[in-house]
Amino acid sequence: MQDKGEIILHGNSIDYKVWDSKNLVGKVRILQHMAGRKSVKAENQPLMDKIVIAHFDENKYQTTNIVNIDDAIMGTGLFAKGETKKAKKQHPNSQVVMDNDGVVQKAWDLKKQESLIVVLDKAGKVRFVHEGKLTNAQIQQVLNLAKKLQQE
Repeated sequence: MQDKGEIILHGNSIDYKVWDSKNLVGKVRILQHMAGRKSVKAENQPLMDKIVIAHFDENKYQTTNIVNIDDAIMGTGLFAKGETKKAKKQHPNSQVVMDNDGVVQKAWDLKKQESLIVVLDKAGKVRFVHEGKLTNAQIQQVLNLAKKLQQE
C-alpha cells in the first residue's frame, strides 16, 4: 500500500490511489490545497463549515482537499496524516488527497505555509482562485459561484 495519493475508504480501512488533477472534471468543485499545519487548516475552516451546511448535490458537486504533508511543522507529519485520514472518515463524499512530497505545491508554484481555494466548473475550468485566507465576502462569492455552476 502506498502512503500518499487519494484516500479511499473501504469500511473502516483506508487505501490510497494515485491522484491526478486531470480527474477533476465532471463535477463542480471547491478545491482546497493546504499546508499540513493546524494554523493553515484553520484559515479557511469557515468556508469548509459553510460547504457542509450548504448540502450541495453529491451528483453535481464534490469538495477536493489536498493536504501537503511535506509542508508540516517538523515532527508533526504523522499528526497531519492522522488528521487527514480522520477528515476523510468525517466527510466520506469529499475527495481527500495526501501529498507527502509536496508535488502539487511545487507543480502549481504555491506559497509554502499557505492555503489555496479554487472553484472549478464541471469541465475543470478555473472560475475562482485565491491563495491565503478568504474574507467573508469571498466565502460568500465562492459558495454562490458553486451553487450557480451546479445549475448550468
